[in-house]
Amino acid sequence: MTTNSPFTLLGRSTECKARRGELVTLHGTVQTPVFMPVGTQATVKAVTPENLVELGAQIILGNTYHLYIRPGHELIRSFGGLHRFMHWDGPILTDSGGFQIFSLRELAKITEEGAAFRSHLDGARLFLSPEDAVHVQEALGADIMMALDTCIPYPADRDQAIKGTALTRRWAKRCREAQSMTGQHLFGIVQGGMFPDLRLEAIEQLVEIGFDGYALGGLSVGEPKELMYEMMEATADHLPVDRARYLMGVGTPEDLVEGVYHGIDMFDCVMPTRNARNGMLFTSKGRLVIKNACFQQDQRPLDEHCGCYTCRHYSRAYLRHLFQSCEILAYQLNSIHNLHYYCTLMAGMRDAIREDRFLDFRRTFYQQRTEPFAEH
Repeated sequence: MTTNSPFTLLGRSTECKARRGELVTLHGTVQTPVFMPVGTQATVKAVTPENLVELGAQIILGNTYHLYIRPGHELIRSFGGLHRFMHWDGPILTDSGGFQIFSLRELAKITEEGAAFRSHLDGARLFLSPEDAVHVQEALGADIMMALDTCIPYPADRDQAIKGTALTRRWAKRCREAQSMTGQHLFGIVQGGMFPDLRLEAIEQLVEIGFDGYALGGLSVGEPKELMYEMMEATADHLPVDRARYLMGVGTPEDLVEGVYHGIDMFDCVMPTRNARNGMLFTSKGRLVIKNACFQQDQRPLDEHCGCYTCRHYSRAYLRHLFQSCEILAYQLNSIHNLHYYCTLMAGMRDAIREDRFLDFRRTFYQQRTEPFAEH
């Protein structure tokens, strides 16, 4: 099955596999490579939609599993969809819920028909089939929907990976057949465990079904970083050139740079907001732990090269005071900074690809981070 692609390739690096493009959705066009802040339960924790616009976020992620359980997709549909419900006018991608079911597998039973599971909130018995996953995401009004997949744990033997990958393929076909003609995009998810040949076979089968974009799933599930990069390198360039490539649930700033280096277009991760709430900030020179005593009287911004709201107005000393005092404002200001860092990093990579200097960008990125970081 072939479909018109919503993705346009605008340019590539002549030095590596890095590429830039644009992805057209019902709620706007996304410039890639792009990082998607995670708004699991219809909110990116500790920040407002206005904050997100100011810091440069183009598209955010919501989660089908959590919204299906609470407040319910029919309630959200009654508000006109997730965009109106949460006051976000830009594009939204929704994860199908497969990873959450994998994460809560002690509460779930996977069968050919779908996933039977208990709510992590009240223990209620629930069921999500591939068809349900699509219909729920359509009700949410997501611009980009994900096919329901079964995530393969690490470690997993070859037989386990074969069975899980085959089930994901069968579910993917059912998801595609269940999709309505709403203009919403549907992405397929490549599984295969840590076996490159299974992943390449999965790509062929998903392309035969025909999706609007393709995601690499089942990575960052506990495997060594080197193995994740190995899987990325072995499979990313085999994804269709004319479709967006999405690396799910990844990751650190280094992961983003390496992902773009290998030709990935889209990323998401809870790390910038989760780390912000735990007092770890990302800067151009590396990570900064704001609770450290050396910042008690530090009048500098978090990052002297950062133009975010937090760095324009507040000192490290004040941010440390807020965090040590458990003030709610600490979570907001820290989250604004970390998300701005991630979005700015992606914008820098888009510029570097456009100007065909990505390898220099990558080299400088690592050189800056290995320099001694003055904490006193």
